[in-house]
Amino acid sequence: MEKFNQTTVKYFIITGISESPILQAPIFLLVLLLYLVTLGGNMIIVLLICLDHHLHTPMYYFLCNLSVLDFCCSTVTLHRILSTFVTGERAISYLTCIAHMYFFGSFICDELLFLTAMSYDRYVAICNPLRYTQVMNGGVCLLLSIVCWILGFLEMIPFIVLISRFTCYKSNIINHFFCDTVEVFKLSCSDTSIFNIVLVTEGLILLCLLPFLLKCISYVFIISTIMKIRSNFGRRKAFYTCSSHITVVILLYATLCYQYQRPSTTDGLDYNKLFSLFNTAALPILNPMIYSFKNKDVKSAFRRQCKYLITHAACNWHLSFKV
Repeated sequence: MEKFNQTTVKYFIITGISESPILQAPIFLLVLLLYLVTLGGNMIIVLLICLDHHLHTPMYYFLCNLSVLDFCCSTVTLHRILSTFVTGERAISYLTCIAHMYFFGSFICDELLFLTAMSYDRYVAICNPLRYTQVMNGGVCLLLSIVCWILGFLEMIPFIVLISRFTCYKSNIINHFFCDTVEVFKLSCSDTSIFNIVLVTEGLILLCLLPFLLKCISYVFIISTIMKIRSNFGRRKAFYTCSSHITVVILLYATLCYQYQRPSTTDGLDYNKLFSLFNTAALPILNPMIYSFKNKDVKSAFRRQCKYLITHAACNWHLSFKV
């Protein structure tokens, strides 16, 4: 273990999910499988939404952005495991580590913001259906998405600026499979009082608590409106349109809360790695499954596109056979 007393480190060493040589190949295969499924599942969702005009609605527009974020978040984190197995190199430069922290944090911020925008979309659709197309028009959806993307990348700048000013580290070994902001923060022996203030004010209040409260407010109005619907079929149909979004929100917030707010007595048990792996590998796989398997529109669009591809391929084969 290398010690650094009064100078910024030039590189960090990523320990990975496990340091056991026997587990490296199974971990690599598992991560590669998860990454390929994540890539395939989210790209299918994006392609379906782009190609099928029946899915050109605000809800699927935001879902398309969410799928892109899931893929980007997985790529930023999981590629370190894959590249380490191929090259055997565990060292990562200081600037690359800073970039990893910035992009991973920005993508998580963006995802929380887009989930908030999706909750507002569901609020308008259920509580004010007659004005839905007027309120959630193309211009509003584009403006919301631009705001979400920009805010997500802006919110991480104060954290990265403060971390880049740390001049003293206890060690350059990060017990994680990517450069996690919290793990790098734990290694610092510099004055972290300002970082703690920013973490509470911006990270906890503005990033987590405020979007969560906005989602809760939306769903209070949504549930209140659903309960006023007289027919059981109408209530079930209204709740069905929100169930996928609620499931994704609960999974993401539960994972993040336990990952970063767990008791300090569990620090030595590598729970952070397990929940980070779930957050960056399993959740991006679950999101397309939740939104597709429970959604008739997506399944219908998938069948239409498959039918179109089969018909198109058959016509091309028939023409080439004639020639």
